[in-house]
Amino acid sequence: MQNSIFKRVGKYVVRPCGVDDLNKVVMINFKTLPEHYSNYFFEELLQESPETFVVAEREGDGKVVGYIMCRVEYGFSNLKRFGLSRKGHVVSVAVFEEDRGKGLGRVLVEEALKGMKSKGCSEAYLEVRSSNTKAVRLYEKMGFEKSVSLEGYYRDGEAAVMMVIKLNQS
Repeated sequence: MQNSIFKRVGKYVVRPCGVDDLNKVVMINFKTLPEHYSNYFFEELLQESPETFVVAEREGDGKVVGYIMCRVEYGFSNLKRFGLSRKGHVVSVAVFEEDRGKGLGRVLVEEALKGMKSKGCSEAYLEVRSSNTKAVRLYEKMGFEKSVSLEGYYRDGEAAVMMVIKLNQS
């Protein structure tokens, strides 16, 4: 699985995350986001849903510069008023600052959504900082819609916007 490539983006390769990538992913998370998780949490998500755990690697030096990790859940739908749904949850996505603006974030999300579809998800959702207008705009361009505002969601007290997207089952 480690060597399969989902997509090339300029001088980058977007591919499935492997166990050998986890320390690099943890480092990206630590350096780019204020929310940090235990190493075990990263391992658990990779084990539970490898189809939705994707990395971006720079060709040439092989440096992993971005990732997305998700989980598949079963619970109340974020799109239907009443009803249960199998849904994908984007837990974390990050790209090193110097590698942003090259389309990697979009491709990471696209590939994770494909993985969610392959696992039978009919919808996906994520939480994003209200102040992260670039990310909110990107998600809206991809078809996500704002669902609810989650006041005080983050540890530092900032609000999040929950965004949802319907995944068409083919």
